[in-house]
Amino acid sequence: MDWTTHQVFNQFPELGDYDPLASDPALCEALARADAGWARPALDSYARRLGRADTYTLAQQANRHAPELHRFDTRGRRIDAIEFHPAWHQLMALYRGQGLVSLPFREQQPGRWTAWAAGFYLHGQVEQGTLCPATMTQAAIPLLQREDALWAQLKDKLYSDTYDARDMPAADKAGIWLGMGMTEKQGGSDVRANTTVATAMGAGGRGGEYLLRGHKWFFSAPQCDAHLVTARVGADGPFACFYVPRWRPDGSRNAVRVQCLKDKLGNRSNASAEVEFEDAWGILIGEEGRGIPTIIEMAGYTRLNCVVGSAAILRQATVQAIAYARRRQAFGKALADQPLMRAVLTDLALESEAALQLAMRLAQACEDETSSPGERAWRRIMTPAAKFWVCKRAVELTGEAMEVLGGNGYVEDGVLARLYREAPVNSIWEGSGNVMCLDVLRALQRDGDAAQALLAELQSAAAGEPRLAVALRELLALLALPPEQQQALGRLLAQRLVLLAQACLLRRHAPSAMADAFIATRLADGGAGRVAGAMDMRGLDVAAILARAFPA
Repeated sequence: MDWTTHQVFNQFPELGDYDPLASDPALCEALARADAGWARPALDSYARRLGRADTYTLAQQANRHAPELHRFDTRGRRIDAIEFHPAWHQLMALYRGQGLVSLPFREQQPGRWTAWAAGFYLHGQVEQGTLCPATMTQAAIPLLQREDALWAQLKDKLYSDTYDARDMPAADKAGIWLGMGMTEKQGGSDVRANTTVATAMGAGGRGGEYLLRGHKWFFSAPQCDAHLVTARVGADGPFACFYVPRWRPDGSRNAVRVQCLKDKLGNRSNASAEVEFEDAWGILIGEEGRGIPTIIEMAGYTRLNCVVGSAAILRQATVQAIAYARRRQAFGKALADQPLMRAVLTDLALESEAALQLAMRLAQACEDETSSPGERAWRRIMTPAAKFWVCKRAVELTGEAMEVLGGNGYVEDGVLARLYREAPVNSIWEGSGNVMCLDVLRALQRDGDAAQALLAELQSAAAGEPRLAVALRELLALLALPPEQQQALGRLLAQRLVLLAQACLLRRHAPSAMADAFIATRLADGGAGRVAGAMDMRGLDVAAILARAFPA
């Protein structure tokens, strides 16, 4: 007998086979606003490729089949090779082929940083692990450009759009990736507690050869062709930054020993490792004693990538939730038409666009070559504040979006479960929330010109809106407190700074329905950070907000 116990209906797969750029009015407007129209043809094509169902399948496969460490070859030689699923390599080749890794430094056209951010944002909606090596490689470029001899060797390989997965000396490869090595067991974010020691081979000095002995607790990503590593020059000497390749100039493997790969909650497609340096060969980058500032400069870029990456997670979570709720029927009508569900979806839409607007403003600030105080403020003050707030909001609201899909959102086969696992890494990596807030306070205190320029810009943008004027006065009151009190209130200060900036950006660049709703629900009622959907919907143009978030 042919058994049929039930029919499957009112079940819908997660969104795929759609265009994530054409369906994102806010992103399209950001590109036009930055005069990045020249990048649209390539971004349009890339977006259509990323939105295909088979690209989502690659993302699923790359995260299901985590990288594997092979310490030795079949004859006992130490190789520390890392094996990745073919899906990882396809996704890496996709991103590298777009030229996004080096775009902001290789090109000089207006809007280059916004064009890069758009491509990063689109890729991050589908798969985030592959963006880790891309982030560190991009952030290392401006540091290496100041090292004439090294840059002459690496320029073409860093600017290359060719993905070369072979594990061999960088000189023999078409394209290379760079990673970072800062964190040690005893210090974590306190890099000044590091104990790795570099000893000069000969005279030493900038561009000189050194041998590194010590360890790194998180080494990202170990398969990269080289890493920028912090170490002391001598047991009690100053900190410096070193270029440490996987292969030595004589063609032998460098003595960077991979002890294990981290078994991470998310970011599973990407490898992170614990390593030991057994007199690993390296070249000094910059000057002795400038290791921490050098790495902090690199972190300025990687933190921006964390913001854009978290905005991408928020965007994908929002789109998946809205698309599903429009199709799923419950209690006689579509979920998206249920009043309480509309409150949740509206909240997601507001948070997503606010994150995007802020991320694009930060990216555009990187284009300022005159280092004007106003643009410097967005890079130096607002970037850590945004990393603190946007990355944390991605963690909470991805969980809310997963709940929209119910049990279907919780299973590992789906997009939402992967997003939820992925979200916390951006908040932790490159400085946790407390580190970011302390960095905001430090930047406000050290660069008075930038702080005043930022406050003046926010005051101008808030003009004529009483609720923003109140928020600005509250922020100024916090900034007037003694430093020891500010530190305890660092999270509150950073949160208020970001919310005010997001509100001003939405007021300037988004439809009034979006801006007014954000101000009403984040600033006017003091409800920032509360449970998603717990807001007064009366007076909000919900239909307009949801139509902009993801056109039906």
